[in-house]
Amino acid sequence: METLAQKAAECLARVREKQPLVHNITNFVVMNSTANALLACGASPVMAHAIEEVEQMVSFAGALVLNIGTLTPPWIESMLLAAKKARALGVPAVLDPVGSGATEFRTNSSRRIISEAGVSLVRGNASEVLSLSDNAGQTKGVDSTHSVDEAAQAGRDLALAIATPVAITGAVDLITDGKRTLRVANGHALMTKVTGTGCLATAIIGAFLAVEPDTLEATAAALAYVGLAGERAAAVSSGPGSLQVNLLDALYNISPADLAQGAKIHA
Repeated sequence: METLAQKAAECLARVREKQPLVHNITNFVVMNSTANALLACGASPVMAHAIEEVEQMVSFAGALVLNIGTLTPPWIESMLLAAKKARALGVPAVLDPVGSGATEFRTNSSRRIISEAGVSLVRGNASEVLSLSDNAGQTKGVDSTHSVDEAAQAGRDLALAIATPVAITGAVDLITDGKRTLRVANGHALMTKVTGTGCLATAIIGAFLAVEPDTLEATAAALAYVGLAGERAAAVSSGPGSLQVNLLDALYNISPADLAQGAKIHA
């Protein structure tokens, strides 16, 4: 029987074979780092947020990534337009509700994208996911003040309520559609000292969704891959600065065989 780690390895191999275009409407802080991460994993990134072109751009893409980290009202309108077009075309879309729970604008914008446009996956930290559920969470900027376990049931309830899988990332990631749940134990604490590692993970999830129709397995594979890269990068880094460079190298150098051996995914 094929293991989840072996399936993750196959996903990475397909990303590198197909080199899917990933359309990102993302924040200013991470544009460069997520574009480079997508290139390192084998995908092709494009950053496009102008309302005049998002529908056309997403029609070329294998996946759409929406990240509200530096949101403005025009960007939210672009995200809605792109997500609706993606849904019409069957293009998978991922929402990263960065900082949801910190302000009403962020929380309401995330909820609006989910309710009006729909997405294939919501990926956030525990506090962000709690803020979108009936159990209101409070974030500290974009940092989580809750653990994954504290948000686990809320994540399952949210996934059922919005009929959309939810990924909660932290020390051990949890991916659920409300009925089925996977956990990923890859990663390193030093990754939390570099801004945008969660955003990077969301972008790579987009690349994996472009080649794998099982949303839970694609998401788990992407998170295991990013986490394994973090482990390898941390082992040769002296701090957050060197980690950023080494993480990019690790994403580039990890082979499907490496991922099959190193992925820590379990149901």
